[in-house]
Amino acid sequence: MSTSGPQLGSVVRVLLRRTIDVYRDSPQAVGWLQHNLDRFDEPLRVAIAGKVKAGKSTLLNALVGEEIAPTDAGECTRIVTWYQDAQVPKVTMFPRTAPPRQLTISRTSGALSFDLQGTPVEQVDKLEVQWPSQSLRTQTLIDTPGIASLSRDTSARAGAFLTPEESPSQADAVIYLMRHLHATDVRFLESFFDQGVARATPINTIGVLSRADEIGVGRLDALSSARRIARRYRSDDKIRGLCQTVVAVAGLLAQTGRTMRQHEFAALTALAELPRADLDAMLLSVDRFSRTDLPDSSGPDSETRARLMERFGLFGVRLSTTLIRQGMTDPSAIASELVKRSGLDELRTVLGTQFSERRDLLKARSALLAVDLVLTREPRPAAAPLVAEVERILAGAHEFAELRLLSTLRSGAAVRLPTEALQEAERLLGGDGGSAAARLGLEPDAGPDELRAVALDAVARWQRRAESPMSGRAVSDVARLVVRSCEGVLAGLRG
Repeated sequence: MSTSGPQLGSVVRVLLRRTIDVYRDSPQAVGWLQHNLDRFDEPLRVAIAGKVKAGKSTLLNALVGEEIAPTDAGECTRIVTWYQDAQVPKVTMFPRTAPPRQLTISRTSGALSFDLQGTPVEQVDKLEVQWPSQSLRTQTLIDTPGIASLSRDTSARAGAFLTPEESPSQADAVIYLMRHLHATDVRFLESFFDQGVARATPINTIGVLSRADEIGVGRLDALSSARRIARRYRSDDKIRGLCQTVVAVAGLLAQTGRTMRQHEFAALTALAELPRADLDAMLLSVDRFSRTDLPDSSGPDSETRARLMERFGLFGVRLSTTLIRQGMTDPSAIASELVKRSGLDELRTVLGTQFSERRDLLKARSALLAVDLVLTREPRPAAAPLVAEVERILAGAHEFAELRLLSTLRSGAAVRLPTEALQEAERLLGGDGGSAAARLGLEPDAGPDELRAVALDAVARWQRRAESPMSGRAVSDVARLVVRSCEGVLAGLRG
């Protein structure tokens, strides 16, 4: 019997409970398994990873809509920090060799800062920030230290959390930030692949071309250039085999758009009133913008401009003042336009389709890795049926079959299908998202009759391909799996 649809989560929960029962005499195994059973009821855990200064904390703040993650190069950015929804704000430090303790929260220029109370960073395992946030209700965000850091300890912390040698990662999914594609990025993405129980798959990784506004040196067309580069990465076979997709995001612009203050708008308005040639000359560089002498009555002072540059960057200041000159005088409208142009909305849509819609699958994947670890580390005769059950779930679960085939198709493996058919196969297998509309290439608000008609058409088309004497075995196997995915869509519509 195959395992598919919403049953997968239930079946894996039952497996976890059976494994706990078999290992009830092993406190370590039971604690680990119970922890992973509890994870099913938690929000999805999404880690934000990347090299130093890739913009991880800035992007996290943009996603949450508040400056709750320190973005300077202080000691807290060297610690794995969890951000979770809660009714009351609280920050807890977890030392490696002492009990957890609560930290005092303070704000500096609107941003949160934490005092480690004299505890050396090397002695801190993690920080846990509980914060009331609608954005954190569906996903717990985990800010990780920069990989390839000059500090070996900092790099080691990131690696130990994201790609631990002895156990699966504590994150269900990863947003990986890169300023441009470097060999270090490729090696790190490759390290996410587990060749064990869940099979190598890019299913839980999204690439972000971060600090996208800097690609064009602050020009107004910078984000268009960044999006073209992201599209090129998306079509690269190597990258397609390592992550679901790549999107371009100007994190600083997104963060500032979601947290813009009235006094900042007033300063931008004053700048917009300067002669255009003067402002353009000031915006040739960060240093020039902050240090140019202005008449006392003309524009904001140098300190205010320096702070604007920290918050908006060259691109943000140029874009904001251009919008004001064009007649946009509502601060809320300016803020919304900054967010819109930043690429944040596209990223949030991708997070919804690639992660949120696959929540149960990603949770089941994490749980199977946890069970496999126990079965491998503590083999015993009574666990033999559990080993067989893990293999049965992997072989029978259509969701995992989809992932394996998606990974195969995206790795550039030779399958004799026209390009258009390959693209359709990826989409029907869930490559663009798990919803019926995403799989069928329709708008999110498509009605059930339209969804059903397109799904039936796809079933017939791929059934013919599966049964055609002109199709080789590999094509027939692909087509049969695609047919099953389409039938799953139809079953969901009937339900």
